[in-house]
Amino acid sequence: MQVWRGLEEVEGVERSVVTVGNFDGVHRGHQHVIDLVVSRARETGARSAVVSFDPHPMSVIHRGSAPLALTTLDRRLELLAQRGVDTTLVLPFTTDLAHQTPEQFVRQVLAEALHATEVRVGQNFRFGHRAAGTVDTLAQLGPTYGFTSHPVSLARDEVVWSSTYVRQCLAEGDVAAAAEALGRLHRIDGPVVQGDQRGRDLGFPTANLDADPAIAVPVDGVYAGWLVRASGERLPAAVSIGTNPTFGGTSRQVEAYVLDREDLELYGEQVGVEFLQRLRETVRFAGVDALLEQMRRDVERARALLVGG
Repeated sequence: MQVWRGLEEVEGVERSVVTVGNFDGVHRGHQHVIDLVVSRARETGARSAVVSFDPHPMSVIHRGSAPLALTTLDRRLELLAQRGVDTTLVLPFTTDLAHQTPEQFVRQVLAEALHATEVRVGQNFRFGHRAAGTVDTLAQLGPTYGFTSHPVSLARDEVVWSSTYVRQCLAEGDVAAAAEALGRLHRIDGPVVQGDQRGRDLGFPTANLDADPAIAVPVDGVYAGWLVRASGERLPAAVSIGTNPTFGGTSRQVEAYVLDREDLELYGEQVGVEFLQRLRETVRFAGVDALLEQMRRDVERARALLVGG
């Protein structure tokens, strides 16, 4: 997939089928719109194009109010490429862009840069200064600028898939519902850093993930999931999120114990942690022995879910 990071990089587009949005998480609603765009582009011999933004528009329009992201920009681009998109245009979201009228955006981005013949967006799509543009605006401007517009419902299985819904699921620890909406397991990425090494002393060495603070992390608790290495290798893991209250901790950590593996050297490696199911909430235990007994039960539950026994 070709990636353009600004209008000045766009070149060689004769005709395109376009969708526009932030596409945080590339959830199932997004996937439906994107798949329609890719299909129509192939049918008509045009280029499939996604227009997205970085940073999140809310971080510019109302500073400090941007929601936690479900994916980094790099992960978002990777997921878009997996859907078969030909080109993604990442527009730096600036104050100037925020103040563009809907027609200015249509003219400069959709018509002059991408030569759009079709535009497909979610039914609730808004754009332009003060979000004045809607799907009706696209329908009105389309004939002038040479494209047809097609609003797409994001509702699936009686649920409207949205990034807000996924974040709510994560905040409640319902990573299974989040995965259903995403069409894949929720994942956070980062380098493995050195922790207090308490897990190794207890017989459960963990990989401490230096997670991006701008990415949504599930609520504190213990989860069954996977540690994904840079090579693509997926290792079953029990994952703890929290402050280690039994030891009086105050810093929130994401720690993954790879089942039955004490030989791994992961420091400095970029890894992903995927969440399958929440096993329990975080608890402060009376002592180390009680904690160890619970950790053994957590590992057995995780093993049953991940490797079948």
